[in-house]
Amino acid sequence: MPSRTTPRWLILADDLTGAADCAVAFARRGHAAAVTWDEAAWEADEAVLAIDADSRGLPAGAAATRHAALLRPRLRPGLSLYKKIDSTLRGQPAAELTATLAVLREAGRPALAVVAPAFPATGRTTEAGCIRLAGARLEDSPLWAREHSYPNADLRNVLENAGLPAALLPLAELRAGPEAAAAAMREALSAGRPALVCDATTVADLDIIARATPPAGAELAWVGSGGLAAALAAAEPPGQDHPPRRSPAVGGGLLLVVGSLAEASRAAASRALDQGGLRRFGIPPALLRAGPAAWGSLAQRVAEAIAAGEDALAIIEAEPGADLRQGAALAQALAALLQPAASRAGGLFATGGETARALLSRLGVQGIRLLEEVAPGVPLGLTRGARRLPVVTKAGGFGDTEIIGHARRRLHAWLQEETAA
Repeated sequence: MPSRTTPRWLILADDLTGAADCAVAFARRGHAAAVTWDEAAWEADEAVLAIDADSRGLPAGAAATRHAALLRPRLRPGLSLYKKIDSTLRGQPAAELTATLAVLREAGRPALAVVAPAFPATGRTTEAGCIRLAGARLEDSPLWAREHSYPNADLRNVLENAGLPAALLPLAELRAGPEAAAAAMREALSAGRPALVCDATTVADLDIIARATPPAGAELAWVGSGGLAAALAAAEPPGQDHPPRRSPAVGGGLLLVVGSLAEASRAAASRALDQGGLRRFGIPPALLRAGPAAWGSLAQRVAEAIAAGEDALAIIEAEPGADLRQGAALAQALAALLQPAASRAGGLFATGGETARALLSRLGVQGIRLLEEVAPGVPLGLTRGARRLPVVTKAGGFGDTEIIGHARRRLHAWLQEETAA
């Protein structure tokens, strides 16, 4: 393998969409950035490397072990570390962060974790150390009712129960400016607390955190979602990356896949269908569980629509009492069913990290070079591997009702630009 430069930023995430929506913040600022789940998809010129650990559905111990194994061989002098966590605390963020800090200590690089998961552009904020969604308690939301890992959304409580005593930087102190944020970092360190939870309700709040000067002799491990990543990218001088060369377009229609049960994604799918020109294919979970012998007719119809140049929306139908522990298996089955259609598609849209990774892996894709952001937390990139085509990924739990239609229009425009180039 040819020698490679060390990336300046390493982003560790528990799923594909989270890895991408953090890394694209740097791509928007002119820095070469990619997300991968295979080392072979990283190229030497990329200053920002985001790795999908695919640990969202793992137990705490297994998720921690996977993060430690990914981080340990990649530590290098001058590397800035960003631990991406879900803005609604899904998965095992506390265990993963505990393992991350342990690896840093082993390497002689003890760090303070600056924890700021707020993503105001998507309605996620932090007040008094607690995560809120659209101004209300996260614990009162359908997202929390459907899937949660902890008794509550109080970040200090979550971290302390994982063995990470945490200090709090409340809004009133934070808004005194970057100097106040830096002082809070120093105080946390002097008090022997390895984590500092930061309140934030606006983009300006996150900018203050990102511009704080680290305490002398201390290393920071940044912890958050796409919001803090965007603030950190904005705090750096702009890059001068040149986008990768495009490849000839495949002539098929777009394949849009909704594998998430979240209300936001399903509302966006309904709105996109209302706008017309999109053929719907509903896929019952029972059909996916039945296995390949039951998929033939549906798989063929979706593939034929794509080959004829139609845009197709494939969506997992809602199932009362669905067992979310089957999510990974259903994502793999959905990807297998849609592989014939995806192989003919001119571009892809996928919502839900497990769904996106499973589908792309089926196509022989190992990574995505990120190009732009079509909406907050919704990146467009160019795939790497056996197929090279434009793809938009989106986390299932956020985005307004226009997002799928908007992503579809942007993909078509991108393909037209590609044809004209």
